Amino acid sequence: PGEPDDYVFIDFGPGAAGNVKSVPADELGGAAAPAVTISIAKRQGTNAITITHEIERRIEALRGRLIPEGVHVQVTRNYGETSSEKSNELLYHMGLATISVALLIMLSLGLRESGVVATAIPVTLALTLLAFYVGGYTLNRITLFALIFSIGILVDDAIVVVENMVRHFAMKSNAGRDPATVAVESVDEVGNPTILATATVIAAILPMAFVRGLMGPYMRPIPVGASAAMVFSLIVAFMVTPWAALRFLKFEKAGEQGNDHHAHTDDWTTRVYRKMMHPLIDNPRVRRWFLVGIVLLLLAAMAMVPLRLVKVKMLPFDNKSEFQVIIDMPEGTALERTAEAAQALTAYLRTVPEVIDIESYIGLSGPYNFNGLVRHYFLRSGSNVADLQVNLVGKEHRSAQSHQIAVRVRPELQKIAAPFGANVKVAEVPPGPPVLETLVAEVYGPDLEKTMALARQIEAQFRQTPGVVDIDTYMEDDREKVRFDVDREKAALLGISAEQIAGMVRMAVDGSVVSLMRLPREKEDVPILVRLPKSRRTGVEAILALQVVSPATGRQVPLSELVRPSTGLEAKSRYHKNLKPVVYVLADVAGSEESPVYPILNLMRDVEKLTAPDGGHVTQWHTRVPTDTSGYAVKWDGEWHITYEVFHDLGLAFAVVMLLIYILVVAWFQNFVTPLTIMAPIPLTLVGILPAHWAMGAFFTATSMIGFIAGAGIIVRNSIILVDFIQLKRAEGLPLSEAVVEAGAVRFRPMLLTAAAVVVGAGVILFDPIFQGLAISLMAGEVASTLLARIAVPVLYYMEAAHEEKKS
Repeated sequence: PGEPDDYVFIDFGPGAAGNVKSVPADELGGAAAPAVTISIAKRQGTNAITITHEIERRIEALRGRLIPEGVHVQVTRNYGETSSEKSNELLYHMGLATISVALLIMLSLGLRESGVVATAIPVTLALTLLAFYVGGYTLNRITLFALIFSIGILVDDAIVVVENMVRHFAMKSNAGRDPATVAVESVDEVGNPTILATATVIAAILPMAFVRGLMGPYMRPIPVGASAAMVFSLIVAFMVTPWAALRFLKFEKAGEQGNDHHAHTDDWTTRVYRKMMHPLIDNPRVRRWFLVGIVLLLLAAMAMVPLRLVKVKMLPFDNKSEFQVIIDMPEGTALERTAEAAQALTAYLRTVPEVIDIESYIGLSGPYNFNGLVRHYFLRSGSNVADLQVNLVGKEHRSAQSHQIAVRVRPELQKIAAPFGANVKVAEVPPGPPVLETLVAEVYGPDLEKTMALARQIEAQFRQTPGVVDIDTYMEDDREKVRFDVDREKAALLGISAEQIAGMVRMAVDGSVVSLMRLPREKEDVPILVRLPKSRRTGVEAILALQVVSPATGRQVPLSELVRPSTGLEAKSRYHKNLKPVVYVLADVAGSEESPVYPILNLMRDVEKLTAPDGGHVTQWHTRVPTDTSGYAVKWDGEWHITYEVFHDLGLAFAVVMLLIYILVVAWFQNFVTPLTIMAPIPLTLVGILPAHWAMGAFFTATSMIGFIAGAGIIVRNSIILVDFIQLKRAEGLPLSEAVVEAGAVRFRPMLLTAAAVVVGAGVILFDPIFQGLAISLMAGEVASTLLARIAVPVLYYMEAAHEEKKS
């Protein structure tokens, strides 16, 4: 059939040594090899790991039989292996978190006590997995993270129950009594506040399940799984934990040396706590400066966001083992010129140390992948497009993350592409919901040409904005079009129809299947394609030289006698969204600005200064498409849209959380002021969260926000139990100041343990690129709330109660 309409090659980079088995070592550094790619997709509901193992087994069985010598098979993408790696890593982290929490309890309370608490973890996790199964969730990266996220929280109830049982079992007054009776009394003492506290944590987490848009299904397993885990942990704490405690814990018998009611609290933590609390409670000046200091710390922490010490982003960059290089040449570029540009870029990528192989798809798109589907790369075809699929060595064999490698190679790739006139984009696999591009400006207007002119102005502003890279538009370059007008009168005299002439030109340029060839070794008939070679179908003269047989005269008539060529411009593609004409301007962010939030804010200010083609104002939209196109408007889409939507919904969820918690606490304490005292320390977690993000160099992401909201539930939970104990001590007849200090001392150790359990449980995901923000928020928030809120709540309660006593 002549020259091909596309090319597919494979090249190997420095990382191929030790990672490529099927290709001989002497060929790894050679020239590009022609290749054929077979892409296999799995059915919904099937296990990717099992399928990839079976495919690999069958490929090995075909070597030497169906796959001849000299033909090498290289697996260039294996998402089953990726899934296996992720799940195994997370299962390891989950086991590590479980063991770490058990060791923490053992070091703090003792070996027997840790055994009691440890029994609650597998039981609760098993019940939570059952809830996932019933809810139709598969065991994937998000559900496993939900379980890891829950481990540090779900032991809180068990710790509270076990610590209180240990305290009661050690009391001298309980020596000689029936252990089961003492166990019931100790659980009853913390039962109601624990139920309320667990309800507040669920109220804090569950509203996140109602986040809208593309991010909703992505993050829903976290609040659903954590809420289910909290319900089951409460049931286990009240049923399994007391039963296990009666069999493992030591109970003081009659006549043995037991402790009095308070002696158990006299460890170093409670002694330090008493020394801090007495000056704060007894000295109004110290108390006042303490509260002022907390407010200043909070303001300083919050100032980190507007000062950009802590940057906001939807999700951080993931550490994948692949990225793509998308090549767009000017429309009308010959395939060979596109191939030349692709080979020049490939030659550079072959020198990058982390690269295993590069698949070059010239004239067509690469196999379907996540980017291809959401960014429409799979629709790309033609002589002016190419797609390079770049595979990297595994994470364990490189120090740089895939995003760092992409940032490093982008300038050199664009430098190489410039002489060819190519627009090159480095496309990373996004870690979260699908978007057309990180930055998307949708330009609307009543006149297409003027709308395109406005889009060009916005494209120019993109190029002037720091941190904005890989800028592109959906506006096509002008392409020359040759039109052949048939001289119908002359053709009719010769007995030649216009359809006959059009068929001849179509066969010469596009080709036509004229028959089928039946070969003995082929399962299907082979089509016979008739077409001129490329050297004879690229010019007007060659087409005009074609001859058509005249039925009237029997002679061959050249097309130059029957048609008149005229030159014009090819019609360009037009795009619509919600039936409204739109022009897209796209870009990514990298380098100085890694988050789309800040370039978008700069671009909004720049677009605000633009004058619309009709002399009016350019309207800007954020969450909705313009209602009509009678005026000129810009809709900001892409990752910015999802960032705006998710943080907006999480903010609403947090407001609902605050309302639900307030209602629950008012219903329990029968007071409208005490709940405000309990909830006042919630912002104090930011004193730890924001500086910790700055110290780790991490973005404040959607998962960070989830950690902050979950931390709000945890801090309220501990405050409820603390205030309940203060009221219990006051009911026993202790003075207000003594009751506040004593209740804080009694509850300080279990609160310290629950905070440490959250820190240890979340610590195993601290270095995960996606969920790092959640781990930082939980860990730093718990540390801050333990150090500040556990002191602030008694102080605020004392001030409120003392004021009420003066009034009465």
